[in-house]
Amino acid sequence: MSTPPLPRRPAGHALVEALVAQGVDTCFGVPGESYLAVLDGFHEHRDKIRFIACRQEGGATFMAEAQGKLSGRPGICFVTRGPGATNASIGLHTAFQDSTPMVLFIGQVASDQRDREAFQEVDYRQMFGPGTLGMAKWVGEIHDAARVPEYVSRAFHTALQGRPGPVVLVLPEDMLTTLTDAPVLPRAEPAQAWPAPGALRDLRTMLLAAERPFVIAGGGGWDAEACRALQRFAENWQLPVGNAFRFQDTFDNRHPLYAGDVGIGINPKLAARIREADLVIALGVRLGEMTTSGYTLLQPPRPRQQLVHIHAGPEELGRVYAADLLLQSSMACAAKALETLAAPTSVPWAAHAAAANADFVANQVAPAVAPMDMAVLIRLLGQLLPEHTIYTNGAGNFSGWLHRYHRYPGLQHAGRTQLACTNGAMGYGLPAAVAAALLQPQRWVVNLAGDGDFLMTGQELATATGYGAKQLLSIVVDNGTYGTIRMHQEREYPGRVSGSDLYNPDFAALARAYGWNAESATQTAELEPALRRLIDAGRPGLLHLKLDADVSTSRTTLAAIRAAAEGRR
Repeated sequence: MSTPPLPRRPAGHALVEALVAQGVDTCFGVPGESYLAVLDGFHEHRDKIRFIACRQEGGATFMAEAQGKLSGRPGICFVTRGPGATNASIGLHTAFQDSTPMVLFIGQVASDQRDREAFQEVDYRQMFGPGTLGMAKWVGEIHDAARVPEYVSRAFHTALQGRPGPVVLVLPEDMLTTLTDAPVLPRAEPAQAWPAPGALRDLRTMLLAAERPFVIAGGGGWDAEACRALQRFAENWQLPVGNAFRFQDTFDNRHPLYAGDVGIGINPKLAARIREADLVIALGVRLGEMTTSGYTLLQPPRPRQQLVHIHAGPEELGRVYAADLLLQSSMACAAKALETLAAPTSVPWAAHAAAANADFVANQVAPAVAPMDMAVLIRLLGQLLPEHTIYTNGAGNFSGWLHRYHRYPGLQHAGRTQLACTNGAMGYGLPAAVAAALLQPQRWVVNLAGDGDFLMTGQELATATGYGAKQLLSIVVDNGTYGTIRMHQEREYPGRVSGSDLYNPDFAALARAYGWNAESATQTAELEPALRRLIDAGRPGLLHLKLDADVSTSRTTLAAIRAAAEGRR
C-alpha cells in the first residue's frame, strides 16, 4: 500500500520530517547559509526535533559520533559547504574507524553553479569517496527534491547494515528550497545476519580441541542483549575475555572471566597470554594496529594461533589475517548464536582463565605516585559517581590511566559507558561528553582530557552551558606538553625535544569564563574535596590538574624512557 503524498513544502522541511520519521530527536551542527531551508525546517518542527548549534564543525561531528555510539542509531550532523565540510572530516574519520553509524549532511552550492569552483565548492564524492580506506560507507548527492525521503532512508540503512559506519549526504542549496509533496518513508531497521550453522559446529570442534583459548570482543553493532549473550557464552565455556582497544564496556570488567583491555599500554602479562594462546576468537573487532599491538600479538598474514574471526562486514574478513574460520554475522546475532554451543562439563583451561583475571586485578595495583597520583583520581571517580556514569576521552597518554584503572560495567548493566575514539583523534573527549550530557541528562558524564587534547575543542564548553548540561565533569591533565609525542621523541631522539612543549592558559579561569564551576589541584590530597565540590554544584564543572611532564604514562616516566634509549645506543 503506497503512502499518500504530503502537502507541498520545501525539500529542507521534508528532510527534517524524514529525520523525525527515523526516530531522530536531536541533531548537531554548525549553521550555514547553504542549508538555510533545513534550519527553517527545524524551526517548523521544533516540537519534535532540536538542532544543537555547536562552535566548530569538528566538535559537532564528534558529538554526532557520540550520539551514534550511545543510541546504536545514526548520529546526525549538519555542516555547511567547503570549510565546514573539511572541519567536519575528523569526526567522519572517527566514525568510520570506530564503526559508528552516522549521517553527515553537507550543504552544497546551487546546481547551476556546479563544476565552476564556485564559492566553497568541493566534490564530496572525491573528498570522502567510499572505500575500505575511505571516510564514508557511501556519499550521495540529492538533486531531486522528490527523492529526499528515498536518500535519507538509504543513508540510514547503509549506516546501520553490516559493519556500521558513516554516510555523507550532500544538499545543493537550490534543491532544498524546491517544493515537494514527497511522502515520509518508514523507519529503517538493519537486516540481521546470523552465522552459518556449519561454521558454528566447526567453531565448537576447535574449542573442544583447544588448551589455551582467548576471546577478544569489541567493535560496533553491540547492544545490551548481545553483551548478555557474550557473557553467557564465556561462562558456559569458562573463556577468558579481553576487550578491544577502547571498547572496554563490551564485557563487564568486574566479571571473574575478564582479562583486561587489549590496546595501547596493554598489560605485558595479557599480551604474553594472547601470544601464547592456541585459539583466538575475535568477536566483532577489526584486529587493527592498536588492538594487535602493531600486528605483533597476532602475526599477519598467518597467525601462529588458530584464529576465528567473526565480523559483520564481509570486507573486513580476510583483509589482514588468513583466519582458520571466518564468520560473517551481525553482533546482535553472533553472541546469541555462540551461547547455544553446547559446552562440556569441564574444560582444561579453567586455571588459565582464572590466572588471566588475577593478572588483570594485579595490574590495577600500582605504587603511590607523588605529588599527583592519577590512579587515585580514577578510583575516586568510581567511588563518588554512579555505576552508569559515562566516561569520555580523546587521544593522549593521559587516557592510559582511565583505561587501566577504571572498571567499566558491561553494556547490559549500565548502557554505553565508554565513549573514546579508536582513530586517535585529539579533541574527541569534550564534545563527546557534552553530547552525552545533553542526550542522557539523567546520567553523569566525565571527560578526561590532556591539555593539548582539550584545547582542540575547548570552545564546546559554551555549547554545554548554552543548552543546559548539568551532570558533566571535565578533568584536564596539564603537563605542559604533547605527552605522547614527547614520549616518542625521548625514545627515538633522547634529549632532543622539538615542537612538543605547550603554553597553556589557566584552565580553571577559562572554564569559569564559560559559566562552569572550576577547581584546581596540584597534589593527591586535594582531589577528593575538589571533586565533591564540583559534583555538588549543580552545573558543569572542570578540574584542572597539574602533572609533572616527567610522568609520561601509567607505567613509566620520561627519565626512564630516555635512560633506556641512551642505554641502547
